[in-house]
Amino acid sequence: MSSQLIKNIGQLITNSDKDLGIVENCAIAIENGLISWIGTNASAPAADSMFDAKNGVVTPGFVDSHTHAVFAGDRHKDYVARMAGTKYQSGGIKTTVTATRNASDEELIRSTKAIVDRAIASGTTTIEIKSGYGLDIETEAKILKVAQQFTTETTFLGAHVIPAEFIDNRDEYVSLVKGAMLEECAPYAKWIDVFCDQSAFTVDEAREIISAGVAKGLRGRIHGNQLADTGGADLAAELKLASVDHCTHVSDKTIEKLSDAGVVATLLPGAEFFTKSKYPDAQRYLNAGITVALASDCNPGSSFMTSMPVVMALAIREMNMTPAQALYAATKGGAKALQREDIGHLNLGAKADLVIWDAPTFEHIPYRMGEVDCQTFVGKTLN
Repeated sequence: MSSQLIKNIGQLITNSDKDLGIVENCAIAIENGLISWIGTNASAPAADSMFDAKNGVVTPGFVDSHTHAVFAGDRHKDYVARMAGTKYQSGGIKTTVTATRNASDEELIRSTKAIVDRAIASGTTTIEIKSGYGLDIETEAKILKVAQQFTTETTFLGAHVIPAEFIDNRDEYVSLVKGAMLEECAPYAKWIDVFCDQSAFTVDEAREIISAGVAKGLRGRIHGNQLADTGGADLAAELKLASVDHCTHVSDKTIEKLSDAGVVATLLPGAEFFTKSKYPDAQRYLNAGITVALASDCNPGSSFMTSMPVVMALAIREMNMTPAQALYAATKGGAKALQREDIGHLNLGAKADLVIWDAPTFEHIPYRMGEVDCQTFVGKTLN
């Protein structure tokens, strides 16, 4: 048995409710990586080690439920072009595919570690990582094996775009994804995802691929309605997927379907920022009773960022969220998108994946846009 105590917490965010379940001037005890006690500093139990929060804020660690963190190559030219006004369709995904196919395991491990380390440094304690930059059996499996070294939340995204060698035979590629590629990749993935949108996969194709993955024991999620209202969000409701991610162009009728089906709406403000696109209004989803998650969409072409405080700041500024709504979405919302009950909150029995912020209130986290110093506690050690 090992125990830790964090004392002199000025503001503890438990996420016991959507008002964040704030407890002030308190301490928490941790036993074997789980929250075992919450109370006053004066009544704190003995522990093997003690950390002084110095009246700072303690929050659950960010749950970044949508990233493409395993990749090779550079796409700064995409960024320059978009900042000059070039419209985003599917960007330079195929450029990244070529570089990733040619990269060694060691190169991918090294670059992914750098990305994950940056995410942890800004308060992320759980990260989801997708494949999708291989688009062939060998490289998709390679990406997922690398991702498994950093997270249990791995996602097979062989249906990202149609690769160049199948551009005139998309039916054959769909068959490959839901057949031999899925067979090879399923052992290394928890989730299956499809980019269902313009220039990507149709609703019928997405239904076939996701259904095949679910039959293999994977859980379903979907990229939907980023570029247009092309049916991805409706399919998420139909199949009762865990989440639909992007949600930029969604009708009121579809929002009602998502609410009825219990699908999480994962919003990715970094994608709108980097592509100079319209931001969705988070209040449309929140007012319908839909759980909203915020995630970084970390990828080399259309959202090369890892900082969830910056994601929060963008969501508050551009998606009409309050600071409390944004923090809840970046923690508990992300946990719900991953169908996790053990993270995203700091109630008794939760994993002690938490962050100690050098700030007087949680609002300073987005207010300072990633400039608040923090220490991240994952499992049993402070980082």
